[in-house]
Amino acid sequence: MFTGLVTDVGRVTAVDGGERLRRITIASAYDPASIALGASIACGGPCLTAVAVEPHGSGCRFTVDAAAETLARTSVGTWVPGTRVNLERSLRLGDELGGHLVTGHVDGLAEIVAREAVTGQEGDQWAPSDRFVLRAPAALSRFIAEKGSVCLDGTSLTVNGVEGDTFTVLLIPHTLAVTTWGERRVGDRINLEVDLIARYAARLTEAHAALTAR
Repeated sequence: MFTGLVTDVGRVTAVDGGERLRRITIASAYDPASIALGASIACGGPCLTAVAVEPHGSGCRFTVDAAAETLARTSVGTWVPGTRVNLERSLRLGDELGGHLVTGHVDGLAEIVAREAVTGQEGDQWAPSDRFVLRAPAALSRFIAEKGSVCLDGTSLTVNGVEGDTFTVLLIPHTLAVTTWGERRVGDRINLEVDLIARYAARLTEAHAALTAR
């Protein structure tokens, strides 16, 4: 389980394998002693398992395996050496839950259809933020609600508005600076995980409707 609060931006250093299984090595500032073999790490959204870890510079390099389902459903299959990836280690009991409950199970890919600068106040100064408009897959759009939460590329964000299958999120300067969002452009496809509560609420509603229809 994760919170969607990015704690490092890693860089892919090696990719091996094919369409059924790919082994990916990521360089990170994490202390290698803090990553146990088998640990879960959210890498750009998907929860992946560390199968190897070694010291590298002032941080580490860790390796994860991505199976066919992950490669088909997420952007992991497009990663190449040099790709930058938002990272978050799994939540521990007692940690602050600053974002929202995120499983690391990506539902599909959303596409950025617009990006526009918005001027907002940061402390005593006015600083530029960016508003992103994204299109969700039709099957997932019903789980996205205004003022609700979504996880996009491993980042917990609040939905500002919804219109049909498109929705908007606002990225403040801090988020743009400490995640990969600063380099995102129109046409990019983003890993989308809908809110866990919204998913189960919809499922319960469907089950109730089916029972009452009998």
